[in-house]
Amino acid sequence: MLKKSLIIFIVLVGFAKSYSQTDSIFVDNKYLEDQFYFSLDYNLLVNKPSGFNQNGISGGVTLGYIRDFPLNKRRNVALGVGLGYAYNAYNQNLKISDNGLYEIISNDDFNSNRLTTYAIELPIEFRWRTSSATTYSFWRIYTGVKLGYVFANKSKYTDDIDIIKVKNIDEFQNFQYGLTLSAGYSSFNLSLYYGLNPLFKDAYAEGNLIKLKQFNIGLMFYIL
Repeated sequence: MLKKSLIIFIVLVGFAKSYSQTDSIFVDNKYLEDQFYFSLDYNLLVNKPSGFNQNGISGGVTLGYIRDFPLNKRRNVALGVGLGYAYNAYNQNLKISDNGLYEIISNDDFNSNRLTTYAIELPIEFRWRTSSATTYSFWRIYTGVKLGYVFANKSKYTDDIDIIKVKNIDEFQNFQYGLTLSAGYSSFNLSLYYGLNPLFKDAYAEGNLIKLKQFNIGLMFYIL
């Protein structure tokens, strides 16, 4: 999955080269910034039920396009509205069975247990930066919200005896939304996403409602 996302990112880079902020003939005073994005994320889950923990590396990839709408003459303040794709994986100890049963189990009782999601996302950002028509390295702070629709999800649990696969989990909350922040200089930017609604609806483990939410920390790259 990561390899496919990197290939898509390279294609976007090639496409972006057909545009430029400036060229050797004139300075484009109506330039647009940071319209293609790509991030590598480390995925955390918060609002954990008792006994829940993550194990191994839980990673994700996001990529997409954001239309930049400058709000001032200098064009360093803007509104961004985009469309993107996200792949996220969570290694953890919440066992999901195909009969709708959820169990928090000991890490010693299984070999692997992964929840994977695939989503279409709509980021909306308020953008501030120190860019100009001739500046390619600059500071930026982008903050806003992100709406997402998880069009596919799956859980895979394996131990020494069983392999349990569950696709399109009934209790999974397909519509997700949260707060975003991206800040940094030049090519290196820290990105944060905090989900405002739980991953599951009406899912219980040991009689307790599961209220897990996303908290993703990533390294964001922008093009053009």
